[in-house]
Amino acid sequence: MKTIFKSLFAITVLSMVLSSCGNGGSKKGSQGALSSSAAEKVYVAPGEHDEFYAFISGGFSGQLAVYGLPSGRLFKVIPVFSVDAEKAYGFNEETKPMLNTSHGFIPWDDSHHPDISQTAGELDGRYLFINGNNTPRIAKIDLTTFETTEIIEIPNSAGNHSSSFVTENTEYVVAGTRFSVPYPQKDMPIDEYKGNFKGALTFIKVDPKDGGMDIKFQIMMPGFNYDLSHPGRGASHGWFFFTTYNTEEANSLLEVNASQNDKDFIAAINWKKIEEYVNNGGGTKAPTNYAHNVYSDETHSATSTMKNEVVIVNPSDVPGAIYFMPTPKSPHGCDVDPSGEYIVGSGKLAAELTIHSFSKMVKAIEEKKFDGDAYGIPIIQYEATLAGTVKQPGLGPLHTEFDGEGNAYTTFFISSEVVKWKLGTWEVIDRKPTYYSVGHLMIPGGNSRKPFGKYVLAMNKITKDRYLATGPEVTQSAQLYDISGEKMELLLDFPTIGEPHYAAGCPASLIEANSKKIYKLEENKHEFAIKSEAEAKVVRKGNEVHIYMTMIRSHFAPDNIEGVQVGDKVYFHVTNLEQDYDVPHGIAMIGANTSELLIMPGQTETFVWEPKQVGVWPFYCTDFCSALHQEMQGYVRVSPKGSNVPLSFTLDGDAVDAE
Repeated sequence: MKTIFKSLFAITVLSMVLSSCGNGGSKKGSQGALSSSAAEKVYVAPGEHDEFYAFISGGFSGQLAVYGLPSGRLFKVIPVFSVDAEKAYGFNEETKPMLNTSHGFIPWDDSHHPDISQTAGELDGRYLFINGNNTPRIAKIDLTTFETTEIIEIPNSAGNHSSSFVTENTEYVVAGTRFSVPYPQKDMPIDEYKGNFKGALTFIKVDPKDGGMDIKFQIMMPGFNYDLSHPGRGASHGWFFFTTYNTEEANSLLEVNASQNDKDFIAAINWKKIEEYVNNGGGTKAPTNYAHNVYSDETHSATSTMKNEVVIVNPSDVPGAIYFMPTPKSPHGCDVDPSGEYIVGSGKLAAELTIHSFSKMVKAIEEKKFDGDAYGIPIIQYEATLAGTVKQPGLGPLHTEFDGEGNAYTTFFISSEVVKWKLGTWEVIDRKPTYYSVGHLMIPGGNSRKPFGKYVLAMNKITKDRYLATGPEVTQSAQLYDISGEKMELLLDFPTIGEPHYAAGCPASLIEANSKKIYKLEENKHEFAIKSEAEAKVVRKGNEVHIYMTMIRSHFAPDNIEGVQVGDKVYFHVTNLEQDYDVPHGIAMIGANTSELLIMPGQTETFVWEPKQVGVWPFYCTDFCSALHQEMQGYVRVSPKGSNVPLSFTLDGDAVDAE
């Protein structure tokens, strides 16, 4: 009896606690350990959808991951700069050209900063751009298919870090060099760096109809390090702002030697003025070599074109287009508020957070308030552009985003926190710890004229004790904060793919309704596509064997092939005949030196198999597609080289001679 009473008492108390949590959680801005439920705020019920997409960079994975917010659920990893066996990206014949560069086939990169296309300064959900940092590249992802459809290599550059950020009508995507290098590249002593190395800032024109990219011009800047950038908006539309460090132009032990100057710079670039100059024939057409890779949804294939010329602009040739704003000290982040008036420079070694005023900058230029120049570029007086400073904000400021309500949120790497402060008054409103050593943060739309507020996502560099141990390295981490009230509230930790640097977020409604469900079979213009099983065939061309194959639940056509010989090069051209949403099929061949193919409904893909041994070798479907998935298989008979076994295949159980 006592046991029953204790149990009933415990249940009653627990019910009271849960009830208190639930009721408190419904009151916006309420505080207290039992007054709100973080779990409630991130819970997305079965069958319901998240409110926001979050596109989080994979850093050294070279990829981009798609998450839902507020749940933190991982939906997809989009292959961009690195091969991906799950989707055959970089393995199948169709996508290999996407990873071509002037250095050859490069199957990896370091992806940092995604940015969503904008119209009139607001996110439009059409495309997402992201930079490759190591071998300088910019990629475009089509957000109807969530696939990488274009990659353009950036010549004359190195460490493509202050990228990829778009102007407010997606006129341009920028690609700014982190490492200055000799221009043109040549064999020269590294200790002659100062005055001889250059930093290229590349402006890539974006076609408003299809998002196609093309390098419009490169500005050859002094040999500093260019760290991050953001476009002007509103009144400052037409300008772009880049942080610089290493204005000392040191070339070794930068930790010490690039931290000597009290102030470095934010470079203010009037791109409209330079665009006009180039449109009127200005600039120098210089020889170079870079790859431009484009994937077609019609042919389901990519092409790679090598280009050999780029327009170079010397700052001194366009007076009034480029200025330096002194900013303490070794600034990293360079963030522009939704109005376009305030430019926040985050000096990693500065005691205060510096905010510049665009209108003051324009006035200072008109009044010629300069403190000399750097390589002919005017340096505006520090006080002349200063809007204000945030006092004692934290240690190691990095990045700032905005909620559209007049508040800014800045990450502090050393003190491991997110700090909320007020634009205009510069007062600190709130601060919350992160776990640990936070880098970037993201508010959906926080890099636009219309932030959506509600959440801030912090991306941390170190995780330590937050998750189950997995050896010397623990998973990378993101943390979600509720910012709907005056005070921030930590809601959720979730693991991420690779090292998250930056993220782009937007309401699901911008993208979800336009998401492509299938590829229409009748619109498939792949060179080797077939539209029905009746068209299946096998063709020999010398030592090449081309298999035109279809797949549908739950069989291949053809499913048995004979007459292949050791030393042949066998091409499997496989078309998925399904026209039903979310029914991909896979195919893998024993001994193929490649990955599987994962083929979407209505799509065609190709892999190559070079048999090295006689025998009968199976292939099968790798994506579970139906109750009879296990029966979805076939064989290839391989005979010795020079064998007289005729090339044949079976179709609907009947033997057919090959062509």
